[in-house]
Amino acid sequence: MSEEYYDINSGGIISFMRKWRNVLITTSLLAIVTSVVFSLLIEDKYESSVILFPSTTTSISRALLNDENYREKDFLEFGEEEEAEQLIQILKSDEIRDHIIQKFDLINHYDINPEDEFKMTKLINEYESNIDFYRTKFMSVKIEVLDVNPQYAADIANEIATMVDQVRNRMLKKVAKQAFEIVEIEYNKLVSEINKIEDTLNQIRALGIQDYETQVEVLSEQYGAALVNNNYKAAKILEDKLDTISKYGGKYLSLVQQMEYEREKLSDLGKVYAESRVNAESTIDQKFIVNNAYPSEKAAYPIRWLIVVASTIATFLFTLIVLILIDPK
Repeated sequence: MSEEYYDINSGGIISFMRKWRNVLITTSLLAIVTSVVFSLLIEDKYESSVILFPSTTTSISRALLNDENYREKDFLEFGEEEEAEQLIQILKSDEIRDHIIQKFDLINHYDINPEDEFKMTKLINEYESNIDFYRTKFMSVKIEVLDVNPQYAADIANEIATMVDQVRNRMLKKVAKQAFEIVEIEYNKLVSEINKIEDTLNQIRALGIQDYETQVEVLSEQYGAALVNNNYKAAKILEDKLDTISKYGGKYLSLVQQMEYEREKLSDLGKVYAESRVNAESTIDQKFIVNNAYPSEKAAYPIRWLIVVASTIATFLFTLIVLILIDPK
């Protein structure tokens, strides 16, 4: 049994297409008309975008207050891949999404029925299909917003960019405030302890003890001289002073040493206290905006010519494959 097959080459394909040219032309024309009508029914959407770079700095105190040897990266330096990925995660946060949905009343703007059982699912899907964030090859982050209203698209993109600092600073401040409260408690405890030591030292100083070693040396010489001169009255007075110094001198020296140690601790803790206070009470921009969004004058979606061309080519190829399969040869 023998059958005739078309050669699988350009000549064979062209010969086959000539045989079925009427069908191929008809289906292609129908595809063109259908895709044109379909593309015209699709609502125009306008695109607005914001391009920004993340900063490298998360700690204000380390960026601005510390010594050069201990300073973090320059707070004016652009972030790299890691910071860009972190920024994208913030942009995708529920806090920003919920804020945008509420501020721009997107449930009504997207014509979603508030009584629909799955309204939130539809709303989030619509939000995610119209708003996108991605890292560019230059390590910047691009916020893209599509909307039927060009002003809406620009306003949403700019608002999202504004929210970045608010969300990131809120997260950082939460931890910074907790750290500051801990440091503040320790700082106040150390100040209180130093004040107690100072009060005790003042009480001892009131007894005439000012400089233990020098006073002992001077009084001992004077006591010896009084005894040599048979000045027993003066010797008695000096002896009482020496007894007092002997009684409280050890405690005085111990407190002086402790005071020096505690003051050194307070000096070190004071730096931490100042840094943690700055972090808890101050804010700094966490991004560098390169371009703000503006209303687009031309629709970015749909690309009608692309829809028509792609639909026509797909229909032509599909028809050709079907004809090859059903051709009686």
